[in-house]
Amino acid sequence: MNAETHTERPLAEVAVVVIGYDDAAHVTDSVRSALAQGPAVREVVAVDDCSKDGSAGLLDRLAASEPRLKVIRRRVNSGGCGTPRNTGLDAVTSPYVMFLDSDDVLPPGAVDALLEAAAGAHAEVAGGLCVRRELPSGREVPWQARLYALHAVVPHPARRTRLVHDTLCVNKLYRTAFLRAHGIRFPEGRFPYEDVVFTARVLAAAPRIALVPDRVYVWHVRRSAERLSISLDRAGVANWRARTEACRQAYEVLLGAGQKELATAVRAKFLDHDLRMYLRELGLRDAAYRRAWWELARSYLAEYDADDWARNPAAPGRLLGRVVLASPEPRDLPRLRELAARPARLYPPYARAADGTPVWSDGLAQVSLEPLLTRPVRALPLAVDAELRPGARGTRLRLRLHELYGRVAQAGPETVEAEWRHRDDGDVVVRGGSAALVPCTGVLEAAGSAGPGRTWSAETTVDLPALAALGAGTWDLRLRIRFRDGASRDVTAHALTGAGLLRRRAVPSARHGVVLVQPYTTHSGALALRVAPGVRGVLSVTRARLRRLLH
Repeated sequence: MNAETHTERPLAEVAVVVIGYDDAAHVTDSVRSALAQGPAVREVVAVDDCSKDGSAGLLDRLAASEPRLKVIRRRVNSGGCGTPRNTGLDAVTSPYVMFLDSDDVLPPGAVDALLEAAAGAHAEVAGGLCVRRELPSGREVPWQARLYALHAVVPHPARRTRLVHDTLCVNKLYRTAFLRAHGIRFPEGRFPYEDVVFTARVLAAAPRIALVPDRVYVWHVRRSAERLSISLDRAGVANWRARTEACRQAYEVLLGAGQKELATAVRAKFLDHDLRMYLRELGLRDAAYRRAWWELARSYLAEYDADDWARNPAAPGRLLGRVVLASPEPRDLPRLRELAARPARLYPPYARAADGTPVWSDGLAQVSLEPLLTRPVRALPLAVDAELRPGARGTRLRLRLHELYGRVAQAGPETVEAEWRHRDDGDVVVRGGSAALVPCTGVLEAAGSAGPGRTWSAETTVDLPALAALGAGTWDLRLRIRFRDGASRDVTAHALTGAGLLRRRAVPSARHGVVLVQPYTTHSGALALRVAPGVRGVLSVTRARLRRLLH
């Protein structure tokens, strides 16, 4: 913040509402991160949702030495996040308000960055970059980074429909009077995904919005926690029911406010994000879950109108939605999982209707794939098979690219480049060589390959010593296919699973003695690789496996 702006307005203008329930291990760290924002924070309102683990006592002791901290104890647990946030909002006396969860933190400078943006743009809302920090690894993944790449002022939300994709309430600063004037509150009680509805209510009121590229929120993701957060606990079908209901309400809120473009964007976001995420995991659930999930999905998708399906008809989410809507029972789950991957992979067989039109399958010919015939090659859901062959004399990666209704041959694939990205630090990359794609017919010999048809094959080496030199870790395979005209397509590869291809192997190493190597398939069906060098690496793999089994 520059000195001139600093003197033009009062310093203490922001309230931070922190909510928590039975989170004694983290709540004081969260509150301290809010207090540490400096003089711009007038008050921190900590709302304890009837905890039984001593959280409230910890907050009371902190408040005794911190006059800016006010602790509110709820007598009855609300069962959700919306009610305690509303309780905190009612107690706020500051011109601006932010929300913070008890297991997350505000990074230094977050409040100053948002407050300066809001005041400078005369905006009712200011938003900044949130990062998801995976614990204990510390890996950070930006949330909706495209929205927060640059400083920007959006005079009306309809001019930036991408805003509906950022359904978080915690990476934003709100003018308190704006929320109160429009009666904008969170859904009460146990209402999972309350952020989705709250965000829709904010956008429906057409605020002026300032966006900043600064990191303003750190969302801690603890997948091994005893009690998973709502967004991570997707094992029960009730979670999917709550997700669809929140998206339905968001659509109705925006449509009722006359924000048709934003309402339509909410439905598109459901197809591209929510549907794809759950379909990637659907094959992991039991038959009863799958049937209930499918019924709920079809019921929600039946509310879509022709306009919703007509926009970008070849997008993976729309193809997925049309398959689910067209079939009364769960079907083709492995193939749907591939198409739901990021980037999408449309796995064979590639069926055609009697008139030659590309269709999903012989049994679901009403789902046309004709829009794929005009989709740019850089956006096609290309399918690549991969098998990894670790060995003492070198580790080989064999690839096979499938034809897609003539589009691949038309584009002329020439080369493929492989790289391995570290799972916990995506900036760490080990590159493989570039290999020529050779036209061929037939299939890979391994079981589980896709069947006959025109394909292109390539083989390259994996620099296992370079992977092992970075210690034990997991590596994701990424490929770049280059075509005759200079265009390229970044893809992942479908992991072939037959004949021991995913077996763990010990590979002799001059440096480490031994390197433990295990190719495996991710939830989306992609090939990934675990590497553990030396005796310590082997022991770390054993301990990690035991932890997963116990969890």
